[in-house]
Amino acid sequence: MSDGDEPVAIEAEAPAVEAAAEAPAEAMDTMTALQRVLKKALAHDGLARGLHESAKVLEKSSAQLCVLAQDCDQEDYKKLVQALCHEHNINLIQVPSAKTLGEWAGLCKLDSEGKARKVVGCACVVVKDYGEETEALNVLNEYLKAK
Repeated sequence: MSDGDEPVAIEAEAPAVEAAAEAPAEAMDTMTALQRVLKKALAHDGLARGLHESAKVLEKSSAQLCVLAQDCDQEDYKKLVQALCHEHNINLIQVPSAKTLGEWAGLCKLDSEGKARKVVGCACVVVKDYGEETEALNVLNEYLKAK
């Protein structure tokens, strides 16, 4: 009898998963899209984090997107990254906080509830490989075209 009950339970859960996947059909803002793109790139080993790694990737022109924190206190650092992006025609997006960028780039520990702890600030992140094409990537590309 239990064999007959189990498929019914599995079939009942499947539509709930599909409905949950369709729920985030709202308009996505640029920062949320950027966060999702960075998480996907991190999962596919497509991020360069920090000045040294970022400068190497930007020099090779193998970067697809550069993200720079506005609250970086070293002006030379910002000028270097902006100049390399301009020289190699790489899109540059600025975010308000280095701590937020560090969290998005995976430079933190997650506690048991999934909240970020011990976040390390990161002033520059370069995306080498987006991973797979997602809705967030499409939103980000539309933003970059309009910019």
